[in-house]
Amino acid sequence: MGTIEKDRILQMRGEDLYDSDGDKIGSIEEIYVDQETGAPEWALVSTGMFGGSTFVPLRDASETGGSLRVPYDKAQVKDAPTPDADGDLSEREEADLYRHYGLGSREPASGRDVSGPTTDDAMTRSEEELSVGTTERESGRVRLRKYVVNDEVTTTVPVKREEVRVEREPITDANADDALDGPAISEEEHEIVLHDEEVVAEKRVVPKERVRLDKDVEVDERTVSEDVRREEIEVDDGGRRADRA
Repeated sequence: MGTIEKDRILQMRGEDLYDSDGDKIGSIEEIYVDQETGAPEWALVSTGMFGGSTFVPLRDASETGGSLRVPYDKAQVKDAPTPDADGDLSEREEADLYRHYGLGSREPASGRDVSGPTTDDAMTRSEEELSVGTTERESGRVRLRKYVVNDEVTTTVPVKREEVRVEREPITDANADDALDGPAISEEEHEIVLHDEEVVAEKRVVPKERVRLDKDVEVDERTVSEDVRREEIEVDDGGRRADRA
């Protein structure tokens, strides 16, 4: 088993406490510190036995495998004197606990701040404050890619074609000379060329628009909720007790 620092013990509120054989005693409800040295002195442990709680000394506590262990067996802890219902440790109760765990007697000491024995007569009350900021992370990437799509275009184009039309002209005084110009009886052949228009489709590339990527910054609001702790100071003139860390 390895020794354990004060700050590490104070972080173990809510964790389980184990006896010398590695059996679970119960859950740590609160840590009490020595009035003079500020060192963790007692753990208020919920044993689960009819909802009761009892104090266990932390003077020789150690950490094994990330768990807090004390050099007492579960039965000894079970038989320890129980504190008053308010969970505070009076001078008389502390003396009874010292005798039960074989720690000898303890002389009363003047009260001091848990910050240590060198503080003055004033007690420091502290609070946790929540500091919230932002950090930038990459959320995705966008790139432009051009590809070809075939569309079918249908349009109507007017086309012209020539057709033969036969015109018959009666003989009159005005055209009699032209009609009689030439042999009276002969064979003749006339030829006329007909034309049609054909549709010719031609494609050409025409620039339509230019596309580029740009970024806009959108601002969203996020609500952050965290529990912050604060210390309260109360006055107890009914007898000495261990300060609560």
